Amino acid sequence: MAASAAPDQPIERIVIENCAVATVDAGDTEYADGHVVVAGNRIESVGAGKAPEQLENVVRRIDGTGHLVTPGLVNTHHHFYQWITRGLATDHNLFDWLVALYPTWARIDEQMVHSAAQGSLAMMARGGVTTAMDHHYVFPKDSGDLSGAIIHAASDMGVRFTLARGSMDRSEKDGGLPPDFAVESLEGALAATEETIDKHHDASFDAMTQIAVAPCSPFSVSTELLKQGAELARRKGVRLHTHGSETVEEEQFCHELFGMGPTDYFESTGWLGEDVWMAHCVHMNDSDIAAFARTRTGVAHCPSSNARLAAGIARVPDMLAAGVPVGLGVDGTASNESGELHTELRNALLINRLSAVHREAALNARQALRLGTYGGAQVLGRAGQIGSLEPGKLADLVLWKLDTLAHSSVADPVTALVFGAAAPVTLSLVNGRPVVENGRLLHADEDGIARSTRAQAQRLARIAAGA
Repeated sequence: MAASAAPDQPIERIVIENCAVATVDAGDTEYADGHVVVAGNRIESVGAGKAPEQLENVVRRIDGTGHLVTPGLVNTHHHFYQWITRGLATDHNLFDWLVALYPTWARIDEQMVHSAAQGSLAMMARGGVTTAMDHHYVFPKDSGDLSGAIIHAASDMGVRFTLARGSMDRSEKDGGLPPDFAVESLEGALAATEETIDKHHDASFDAMTQIAVAPCSPFSVSTELLKQGAELARRKGVRLHTHGSETVEEEQFCHELFGMGPTDYFESTGWLGEDVWMAHCVHMNDSDIAAFARTRTGVAHCPSSNARLAAGIARVPDMLAAGVPVGLGVDGTASNESGELHTELRNALLINRLSAVHREAALNARQALRLGTYGGAQVLGRAGQIGSLEPGKLADLVLWKLDTLAHSSVADPVTALVFGAAAPVTLSLVNGRPVVENGRLLHADEDGIARSTRAQAQRLARIAAGA
């Protein structure tokens, strides 16, 4: 199925051929030498050998020799604003890290957030991410239109985007971690979240911007914010996102404060369901995994951040075996300074093999690729539109260059992509539109973004130091 065009505007086609193809469809169909045809913003055909003859309105024909084409990568958890606080508190666990950085984060403003979003998005896009996601939950008073700044940065970059409009209303005086001046009121958070949905959420098939309701975490939001947030999301028909079961300390916090573990607490507040996904989910017992599988609650697996903060190893193989939807997340760049999702394919595979239970059988290369593509699409509720290369789906795809020194002696292209060094991106399409060419962003000045983010990081540090 091709996208429709105006009567006087024939659909333009892009043909990619002579390349390996990993479709990541239900059967994991692959072609050692195949093609993909894009018509408008949709995938028209995928198959072995050359593209069909006599295609009309072919505006570009790409020789993919030495390349692998896959679905675009889908990021399911991030905090863009943290780009300007990278490299701080590098030897802390989660709670100590949050306490160290909250006072600085509470002084961000619109200019800082826009610049940080540009940096975060640029790093992901140039590494094969076609659908980005940001969980933004810090809204200092009089800081400007932070949600709008993030959304505009994503639109300018040309990537598909989900903003999880976060919130916090449990501060230090209420037994939470954020300082008192860093949180919103219950009523203010709910009203601002609803306003963001009404202004920005697009429910259409080829939507470029969607909104989710996303109170931050059990230790930074009230029970009432969780409950009313879930009600708001379901009334508006949008998804729900939060952090869950990230650390041992979080589990202890929930038992002490609520008399139950995180999963039971989330279920009691309406936060399990096929419209919900949670970040991390490191400390899950068999009962927790069964509850996620029963309710089809999704998980954003963030292996690098989990390692950086010494949170532990999530039971991803057990989740997948139980039927839990699992995608990959960069997480904030203050806990994953590289800011890249394609490295998470490799890290997910390697870190899960450290498990004493599954070891070398934990994940293989194709499972890792699925986590970063179709799994992410499932978690974001968009598996019908993106995440695999199939006719009728949106044309979000990446052409990876695998004939350089870094991958030249690895025969299997999927193994080369996942196990090997980060592969260069020759072409990235989002909605049928090129976003990256030969490793360079087409709609952003990388050097300018680097200068801007450096300046904003220095400005934030000065403001925080003088507070």
